[in-house]
Amino acid sequence: EVQLVESGGGLVQAGGSLRLSCAASGFTFDDVAIGWFRQAPGKEREGVSCISSSDRSTNYADSVKGRFTISSDNAKNTVYLQMNSLKPEDTAVYYCAAASIVDYSTCDGLYGHWGQGTQVTVSS
Repeated sequence: EVQLVESGGGLVQAGGSLRLSCAASGFTFDDVAIGWFRQAPGKEREGVSCISSSDRSTNYADSVKGRFTISSDNAKNTVYLQMNSLKPEDTAVYYCAAASIVDYSTCDGLYGHWGQGTQVTVSS
């Protein structure tokens, strides 16, 4: 069974940091794209970042460039999202998702498996 489990969310003050984890199981992690997405109340889901588990290609939304870093530990089947200099507008439920093919210039792809999400709340 394919599973993606996010963890690491929480409440943090503006300017603080969090590291989200996305632990994957049930599929080969050698050649897959993992994307991080977020959805704030009343807003559409937006892509945050994505990474290739094979060649480590990455992409970031403009709103998080320079503050967020995505990384992959293939030995642990886990992708991380290090979030620094957090802002109240980063408050959202963060989801990770897996896709076999992704356009790394945009992170667009067919994400067939999704995690349950983890809440990130940034207070001002």
